[in-house]
Amino acid sequence: MKKLYYLKTCDTCRRILKEINLEGIELQEIKENAITVQQIEEMHALSNSYEALFSKRAQKYKAMGLKDQKLTEQDYKQLILETYTFLKRPVALLNGEIFIGNSKKNIEALKAAINACK
Repeated sequence: MKKLYYLKTCDTCRRILKEINLEGIELQEIKENAITVQQIEEMHALSNSYEALFSKRAQKYKAMGLKDQKLTEQDYKQLILETYTFLKRPVALLNGEIFIGNSKKNIEALKAAINACK
């Protein structure tokens, strides 16, 4: 399976999409096509952590006072399902591997994995 979850209004996601070869990769825009329970559970199965999928940089994180709370894995899961901005973006699923977020190291690993799949 080759799938990439992104947000079209995110400048970083748009830049990354231009940098990588998207041939054969299914794209899902998470604002228009919300993440399902099955999809988040699939991501969790590869990452072993809902917290790893959660963006603490989202503006709502501070606005909702979440930084002052002790959140559980189930809290992270529920927040991501309720509010698309809490998904750390982009998330790419590529042949049993998961790539979460936009760090330079992660994007380089994603590019290498895409090239290896050709």
